[in-house]
Amino acid sequence: MRLVAKADDPASLAPVIERRPLSRAANEVLIEVKSAAVNPSDVKAATGLMPYAVFPRTPGRDYAGVVIDGPAGSVGREVFGSSGDLGIRRDGTHATHLAVEADAVVEKPKNLSWDEAAGIGVPFVTAMEGFRRAGMPKQGETVLVMGVNGKVGQAAVQIATWNEARVIGVVRKNEPYEGHANSRVDVIDASATDVATRVRALTNGKGADIVFNTVGDPYFQAAHQSLALRGRQILIAAINPIVPFNILEFYRSQHTHVGIDTLGLSSTATGAVLRELGSGFASGHLKPFAIKQSAIYSLDEAKAAFLAVAGSSRDRIILRPV
Repeated sequence: MRLVAKADDPASLAPVIERRPLSRAANEVLIEVKSAAVNPSDVKAATGLMPYAVFPRTPGRDYAGVVIDGPAGSVGREVFGSSGDLGIRRDGTHATHLAVEADAVVEKPKNLSWDEAAGIGVPFVTAMEGFRRAGMPKQGETVLVMGVNGKVGQAAVQIATWNEARVIGVVRKNEPYEGHANSRVDVIDASATDVATRVRALTNGKGADIVFNTVGDPYFQAAHQSLALRGRQILIAAINPIVPFNILEFYRSQHTHVGIDTLGLSSTATGAVLRELGSGFASGHLKPFAIKQSAIYSLDEAKAAFLAVAGSSRDRIILRPV
């Protein structure tokens, strides 16, 4: 799949299918792509919201497939991976084949399907990188996840409960937590309850040790007010980039704010993050997102897949190139 030029909006996307030769460098493997995910960042890059995205290019950051050419011992390996530069600054995964650095690929857990493995990438890397930067959750700590039913939110819940932390989730309307967890997840309906007040009540006044804010500015104040002494807020998104900020409360409470942008991670750096998660998927403490048949598209249906993501579908959208 090729994006020849920036589209004004998702409805104006005009992907084309091209046949072209692909070769690998000495330090790369050539992968036959079995499945590839479509992320919101793919849509944003296609519609000009990422000025560093190049055109023309093949989009796609996440993938799963079989190595068909590469250094000795690599052929036949079943692998998956993700990247901050694939599909944005260079050709990506929405294709039948992909050339990527050999040390970027990760062994696909045998208990995962191709579609499940392809769906892990960006959400789990974002969640894991956030915790790596802010400090991994520990037993006895409380993690508050804003936007808990989003894919990054669900990945954060899985990782936090795998590490035996307590999780409280925030939703914007009355609904239960939809994902996998290794322990109970308390859910706060932000439309009916003051989030910070409820967090304090659930933690005997202490507050949350970590707030994973997957939404950004709409929850910034609630997150700030929910933090415990020396608490850490992880931020990965924004709708409006400017928020009121009480510096006095910030430094007196000894808070830390951590910004995460996985687009800054190379394929190799992303692979290293995914390897840290491997044992969790192998043990079952981490589970891939369920992939619905209705959320699987062929390469020829790529525009429909992009429109589904642009329409805020909660499904993990998958392309099957072959």
